[in-house]
Amino acid sequence: MGCCVWRKNLTMLQLQSSEALLPKPNSSGDDACGYTIIDNTLFVSVLCDGVGSAKRGGSAARQTVKFFIDQFKIRPKAWDIPKTMELFTRHINSLLFKESMSQYQRIELLTTLCLAVIEGENLYTLNLGDSRIYLLTKEREVRQLTTDHTMDDAYMSHVLTVACGLSENVEFTITTTPVQLGDTLILCSDGVYTLTNNSEFMELVQKGLGAKSILSHLSQNTKSEERDDMSLQIFHIEGLDPLHAIKNTPLPIPETLYEGEIIDGYTLISPLMEHRRIWNVRKDDETFVMKFPMSADNPDALDAFVREAWTAKQVTHKAFGHAWVPEDRTMRYYMMERVEGINLRDYLKNRTLSIDTAIELGKFLHKAEAHLLHLGLTHGDIKPENILVTKKVGEAGVDFKMVDFGSIVEIFSSNSRAGTPSYLAPERFTGGIINESSEIFSIGVTLYWALTGVLPYGEIEPFQTPTFKTPKRPVKLNSNIPLWLDSIIMHAIAINPNERYTHYSEFFYELKAPEKVKPYFTKGIPLIERSPATFYKIGFILLFIIEVITFYLYVTK
Repeated sequence: MGCCVWRKNLTMLQLQSSEALLPKPNSSGDDACGYTIIDNTLFVSVLCDGVGSAKRGGSAARQTVKFFIDQFKIRPKAWDIPKTMELFTRHINSLLFKESMSQYQRIELLTTLCLAVIEGENLYTLNLGDSRIYLLTKEREVRQLTTDHTMDDAYMSHVLTVACGLSENVEFTITTTPVQLGDTLILCSDGVYTLTNNSEFMELVQKGLGAKSILSHLSQNTKSEERDDMSLQIFHIEGLDPLHAIKNTPLPIPETLYEGEIIDGYTLISPLMEHRRIWNVRKDDETFVMKFPMSADNPDALDAFVREAWTAKQVTHKAFGHAWVPEDRTMRYYMMERVEGINLRDYLKNRTLSIDTAIELGKFLHKAEAHLLHLGLTHGDIKPENILVTKKVGEAGVDFKMVDFGSIVEIFSSNSRAGTPSYLAPERFTGGIINESSEIFSIGVTLYWALTGVLPYGEIEPFQTPTFKTPKRPVKLNSNIPLWLDSIIMHAIAINPNERYTHYSEFFYELKAPEKVKPYFTKGIPLIERSPATFYKIGFILLFIIEVITFYLYVTK
């Protein structure tokens, strides 16, 4: 197995990972391992060494790894990690034991188990048997987090006293260890650590060798008949989810809010929405906006709010309003500056945007998205309602601001229906990821609407899977649009992503350099539409040739 690096992001768990299995010679191997990151915040790793003396040890190891990976993905969110680990471990242990008894009347599905879970800044570990979990701290301290469950006596050596599937009930301990950036988590079977010592083992890890290289190195000086199955997982922690601690800060969420109420020195003046969770507030003769979670009883809503508040705090570009989370707050909320303006849809009632202002809007949207891309994010819901039009300070004209921090998601998210249907790229309706190209589509639709007053693909209802047909060129709806800008918009809203701009920089470059823009036409468009002059020139030549041939045939009769 190879190595994988997750994309860096301000709000996600990031690990550089490497794992490998090396069966003993002439064997398919009884070890199994696997790992996953769930919702960018929860890391789960499992390593099992199927007991060789049991006929179905390898099967038990593979079944156990798959069980934990699958079950953690669908675990009830109300369960904390220790409870989840305990219940799942007891379940798979009982399952293996009962299957052994029903099929063989003796223990044949038997495996060791190492389970490691990272949530927030905590590492939770559990082991049954003699596979091990180590933590190599960024200060280069080596800590063995597990205890081998083995016994030696006069008649037998290295006998497992605890394993998964050994008895119907099992006793174990779950440990909690703080982790930090730069730490390295290591899981391995006894076939690895018995060939070396901790000092040599960790020296190989510190050199940055992958799991496969380490296993190859350790096995080189060992006789093949003396070597056991080897399995090794190495995870270098490059980022921890900061939202877990924020979410678990004990802050109350008010059920009702009313005018005149004072919260942490802010006086609630007036609600901005009917649900009364976003308020104009005043403090020291200044007006701000205060936003609260929608519900105190919905874990998903709280998750979304915490992520929104964290994202809003990270976004610092002037294209967005300033947001912050007061450190001394006594309730769950975050603050935003109040931006005086009107959304683009209301601003353009009964009129369309001027060409110069439309170009500035396109450049503005590029800058906003480019800033988010730097953070590993994307807006996810570009549309006129999420663009505020504000008066320029001290001069004529208008400026813009982006709003709706709640729609911002990680770039390459597969939440394909996030956003407003009429502005979504076609691939978003069929499970496509959110990327620069799909966001450029939304920008293009917004510019098309702002300049023509109509949507290129019509109004699309939620949960509808629309059929996209080539739209009218915007210049046919607004003759003031220059041909170069018409081509940019058509290029941006191309139905096929392979015909669309791939990156924000491509789109921005052409907006800044109209003389570099080449005429854009969707594939299959007739020549008369793509180049009328060429069409008529070819037509004239063909007619001329026909006339010459006709004349020649006439005079040679």
